[in-house]
Amino acid sequence: MGRVALAALGGAVALAGCGSTAARHSASPACTNPAAARATTQLLGDVVALKRASALPTTSTLKGNAAVNRATDAFLYDVETAPIGNLARNRLIDHAAAALAGSCELCFEALEAERPIPEIAHRGSACTK
Repeated sequence: MGRVALAALGGAVALAGCGSTAARHSASPACTNPAAARATTQLLGDVVALKRASALPTTSTLKGNAAVNRATDAFLYDVETAPIGNLARNRLIDHAAAALAGSCELCFEALEAERPIPEIAHRGSACTK
């Protein structure tokens, strides 16, 4: 069941990174980049790890627990180095922030700080960097 949800989420993120219309998606060959697909799969795995880590008990919702901190660090590294577009990057950060669901406020702030909003607003977006 987890793999099916992961695959569905991956499809939604891939489409979000390529635009919302079928015409824009099919017109962009960069969206079929194998490196971007591998990176997206890795990032979706990181989101699953964040969700599992946030389910563990914590003594402080400000700092979270060790598992949440490790999972957040891994996600932030992977999202920074992934060869994906800014819209897909932003959408994956949405999923990661939702996975934290109040378990680590500092982790949430770190995710918010990594959003590529200025790049999206001023440079548009393509499917790859």
